[in-house]
Amino acid sequence: MSAGEKDGSVDRINGIKSTLRVVPDFPKPGILFLDITTLLLDPKAFKDTIDLFVERYKQRDISVVAGIEARGFMFGPAIALAIGAKFVPLRKPKKLPGEVISEKYVLEYGTDCLEMHLGAVEPGERALVVDDLVATGGTLCAAMNLLERAGAVVVECACVIEVPELKGRERLRLHGKPLYVLIESRFEPTSC
Repeated sequence: MSAGEKDGSVDRINGIKSTLRVVPDFPKPGILFLDITTLLLDPKAFKDTIDLFVERYKQRDISVVAGIEARGFMFGPAIALAIGAKFVPLRKPKKLPGEVISEKYVLEYGTDCLEMHLGAVEPGERALVVDDLVATGGTLCAAMNLLERAGAVVVECACVIEVPELKGRERLRLHGKPLYVLIESRFEPTSC
């Protein structure tokens, strides 16, 4: 059951979905890129997106919102402020000054690594991981592993969009990782 069916917010979900676009062959041939930048251009859809996440997490005792670079940075800070949590950026290698811990992972089209400041998360803190999209689940698993290695309890991962064909939800479930998605993607490519 989707978020809209559970909480009566179907109109908001449909409004958000209507602002998204799919860009074929980006970042490389054969990839259909789900673009959320068009959502950010629509203040109502952007606010509805943040509000739906805040409604879900405001009473969950979350003290850390960890956003995955770069699109998790677009949603994570607003959610963190609204629920009274700190924001922790999870960045690509060599982007954070000072001492970091890192986690390598496999993407649907390559490999990568996430880093977090050492000491950004305290043992026992309840964390929410935020990103724009779940595809294969590799990035989300890496983010949750990184937080758990620092001693955090990951409450859930929150994404705007899911690409079900890439089976990220199943990968996360097999590893016991929680996931919440606003929109399950069944998009056709649109012109740019």
